[in-house]
Amino acid sequence: MSFPLLTATALTPAIGAVATAAVPAARRTVAKWLALLFSLATVGFAAAVLLRFDTGSGADRYQLTESRSWIEDFGVRYELGVDGIGVAMIALTAVLIPFLIGAGWHDADPREGEAPATRRWRPTQGFFALILMVEAMVILSFAATDIFLFYIFFEAMLIPMYFLIGGFGDRAGEQDTEEGQARQRSYAAVKFLLYNLVGGLVMLAAVIGLYVATADQLPEGTFSLQAILEARSAGELDFGTATERWLFLGFFVAFAIKAPLWPLHTWLPNAMGESTAPVAVLITAVVDKVGTFAMLRFCLGLFPEASEWATPVVIVLALVSIIYGALLALGQRDIKRLIAYASISHFGFIVLGIFAMTSQGQGGATLYMVNHGVATAALMLVAGFLIARRGSRLISDYGGVQKTAPVLAGTFLVGGLATLSLPGLGPFVSEFLVLVGTFSRYKAAGIVACAGIVLAALYVLILYQRTMTGPLKPGLEKLPDLRARELTVVAPLIALLIFLGVYPQPLTDIVNPAVEHTLSDVDQSDPEPELPAVEAAP
Repeated sequence: MSFPLLTATALTPAIGAVATAAVPAARRTVAKWLALLFSLATVGFAAAVLLRFDTGSGADRYQLTESRSWIEDFGVRYELGVDGIGVAMIALTAVLIPFLIGAGWHDADPREGEAPATRRWRPTQGFFALILMVEAMVILSFAATDIFLFYIFFEAMLIPMYFLIGGFGDRAGEQDTEEGQARQRSYAAVKFLLYNLVGGLVMLAAVIGLYVATADQLPEGTFSLQAILEARSAGELDFGTATERWLFLGFFVAFAIKAPLWPLHTWLPNAMGESTAPVAVLITAVVDKVGTFAMLRFCLGLFPEASEWATPVVIVLALVSIIYGALLALGQRDIKRLIAYASISHFGFIVLGIFAMTSQGQGGATLYMVNHGVATAALMLVAGFLIARRGSRLISDYGGVQKTAPVLAGTFLVGGLATLSLPGLGPFVSEFLVLVGTFSRYKAAGIVACAGIVLAALYVLILYQRTMTGPLKPGLEKLPDLRARELTVVAPLIALLIFLGVYPQPLTDIVNPAVEHTLSDVDQSDPEPELPAVEAAP
């Protein structure tokens, strides 16, 4: 049996989480370095996955597969496998986590003047252990090809995320007292948990329904994605129109909440606003991507007819998310909530590309998941460094920062320009492909989506103008620039944004074969280009 590379990739951060949590309370620095070491080891395994993945035309759809019996009586197996989309998402997750650990190096340290006797647990160890545990569960979600196995990790990641939001929230909230800030964090954490649990319960009903439907038509019920796809393509499995549409809705609601798609998005601004900057990035750049990834793998793969049936409504919801998120970002006075609403707008573009049902749209959506993750990480982490210096998230408390912290202002600008999809930076390629794919099939939707580009330029440039330019606000005269640790975190993200903007081909080569398989699942092909009629010469 070949080496279980996918299991090793997910198991490494899980072991790291246990080891980090076990470090004695007095050894906070040891716990930090241990967490960073395990996250870097995970990057090494993810790189091995990337190198071993075959992008050739004759390669299998799902590679590096692992399959073992688990709950045999109910057809549940431990099945893992990745296509190009899964490889890209695992690489994104593994690459981001070390930067989040570096950015949050002091986020869980005790406050100055706090007596050690009042700390009855190890917050620093717990903070980094929870981040690594989320990483392990997300990687398994991207690799799972058994639907029940996917569901377990899809839901289990909510537990460490709940504690990261509620237990390690931002210390620069609007409330002046620790008690008030704790209430805000608790509210955000509970709202996050309730929304996602409701979606998970709806999905669980659909997962059970899927098993029953397969048991009725196949020799035995199964949760295996590959087995279901093969049976359906061989004509041995047909859910029926009504059943397929109900099952699709059960899966889609859970994924739309996680994504987050309007109107199921309202938990995100609270969760990101009350989290530390690294946790906010973990939410929107890593955890939320599971929702859009699952739309491609499960909604379109398992329920092609229902996906086509729901496409008009989903496209409308995506367009509302694009415009609504951008408009609310324009009206925000809180830096982190502005970035949260901007992310809602960007997720609208991702969902639009997925349901445009074109190779450009779905390829662009997958690239958008990767590029949005890197761009949001760069912007939010620099914003977090700025907020930690001033102790306030309010835009009105800043101004003229570029006079005292030019490197901080410059990196903030590049992160913002990536967010508005400036040509030459990674998100531009993604957004361009999504719009091209949408225009080729749904011109009106493409026109509406273009308004989101204009609004993005407005909220990003206005944010930069109000915080970084103009006269220096009182109290910012001695604002320090980025320190070596912070620059080490941000600089590689900026370099990656430029690389993906100038030379995206390595990523597209990985993603495009998986997109072709997904389009084949839904029996769609790219529309023929409309060419003007040419009159014959006399």
